[in-house]
This record gives sequence, structure tokens and C-alpha cells, in this order.
Amino acid sequence: MANTSGIRAHMKTVGSIGKITGAMQMVASARMHQAEQRAATSAPFARKLKDLIQEAISDPSVLAHLDPAENPLLEQRPVYKTAYIVIGSDKGLAGAYNSNVVKHTAIELRGKEDSPLIAVGKQVRIGLQHRALNVVRHWEGFSEKPTFEAAEELADCVAGMFIHHEVDEVDIIYTYFKSAMVQVPRTEQLLPIRTRFGDDEEEKAQTVWDDSDSTDFPTLIYEPEAGKMLPYLAQYYLRSQIFTAFIQSAASELAARMTAMTTATDNANTLLGKLRIHYQKVRQSSITTEINEIVGGAEALK
Repeated sequence: MANTSGIRAHMKTVGSIGKITGAMQMVASARMHQAEQRAATSAPFARKLKDLIQEAISDPSVLAHLDPAENPLLEQRPVYKTAYIVIGSDKGLAGAYNSNVVKHTAIELRGKEDSPLIAVGKQVRIGLQHRALNVVRHWEGFSEKPTFEAAEELADCVAGMFIHHEVDEVDIIYTYFKSAMVQVPRTEQLLPIRTRFGDDEEEKAQTVWDDSDSTDFPTLIYEPEAGKMLPYLAQYYLRSQIFTAFIQSAASELAARMTAMTTATDNANTLLGKLRIHYQKVRQSSITTEINEIVGGAEALK
């Protein structure tokens, strides 16, 4: 039969784990709400910028006067090799967040496992390397608190790969934050910049628009001229899309960690309750055994 001192030690350990996971859950919850607000406020800007560049590069009068040499990010060419930016987390204890990203990446890479991968986050890099995928570069240290400077550095890296014909296409894999309970891995094309983007009705529905700032004009007027403006707009578009993916992934990571720590705390409390009941049963059994031994000894002395 189990020793009561061993059960007490087990109860103490489980109680300590429950306190730690409970504290981690509260921290993740506070940070998740901040990241959620950041993601919500960045969505309208990202959508407006996407609409703006779509209208610009879809205008025949603009395209007719563009110099391909000055606008390499718009070059459409046959796709022989695709690079993928894969965004995950630096820290663990986030449930299935990183494994879902890795599984989604593995599905995307079926038949093209030699595609170069750029991992953002320590845990997702480890997961990709564990599957023997081709991680050529990686960034770490900012998954919970992404910065625009990191997005600029990564954008310059993939733009260089595309311009120098190391790859013919660049896609980004990240986790889209739908709610605190639902986060969905998705893939989007970054380069070359397309003249038509797929309409994401769900994303539109969750984006808050300000009708007073409507810019739905029949034509765009450029100052300076489009040939000089569009290269800058394309570079800024690339950086903003990567930064938006960073923000969405940060909110998803914190939401997944909050859910995982809530589940861990609940499990610890449930296990602690079972151990207390078991402890009482063992203690009562021990007391009964001792009483029986005393009574038996007294009877033997008669």
C-alpha cells in the first residue's frame, strides 16, 4: 500500500505545478489581449495597402510605362522553385501551435521537399529540422513581441532571393488569429506581387472600416509619377504583409499558450483532488491496521 509521506510529496509537487501553470495562464491572457488589439488595429491598414497596390498594378496606363528593371518585385515568371517563410514561436508550452504550423508546412511541401525554408521562431525551426526539411535561414527572439525592423530585415532577405533569381516565388506560412479559441494556419503568396488578390471574406468581415476615410476613386493620381512611386510602394507592401503575419502569429501563439496553461491548471487541480481522496483512504487504512495490531497484541497478552 502506498506510503502517506509519498502521497503528500506528490500532492505538494502537483500543487506547485498548478500554481506555475496558473500564473503562466494569467500572463499569457494579459499579453494575448494586447496582441489581439494590435492585430485588430493593423488589419484595416494592411487591407487598404493591399487594395491600393492591387489597383495600381492593375491599371493598364500605369503598367504600360513601368520599367521592369526598376520594378523587379512585380516580375511574373515560370515558377521552378518556391521559398517559404514559416512563422512559429520561440518558446514552447503553447499546445499544438507549432506542430500545427509544421504539419501545414509539410502538406504544402508535398512533392517539393527541397524548397528553401526561412524559419521564424526557435520551436518551429526545431520542428522543421526534425522533419529533415531544408531550413536555409532562421530568425529568433521576437515571436511574442514582433517589430517592424525584423519584418524589414526579413523582407529585404526574401526580396534579394527573388530579384537574384534564387527563387521564383515567395510564400508565407503563418497562423491567422480568428479568436482566442480558434487559430488557423494559412499560406499566402508574397512574391511576385500579383495583380489580383483572393478576396478573404472572413478577414473582411473581421476588419473594422472607417467610411469617412474612403478612397474608392475611379483613378489614382501619383505624386511623384507612378514609375517612381510603385517600387517604393511594392517594398513597403512586402514589409507590411510580413509584419501583419508576425502580429497575427503573436496573437495566435499567446492564445494557444493561454488555452494550454488553462488546461494544464485544470488537470493539476483535478489530479490534486484525486490525490487528496487517495491520501485520506490510505491514512484511514493505516489507522485501522494500527488499531487491529494493538487489539491483537492486547488479546495475545491475556
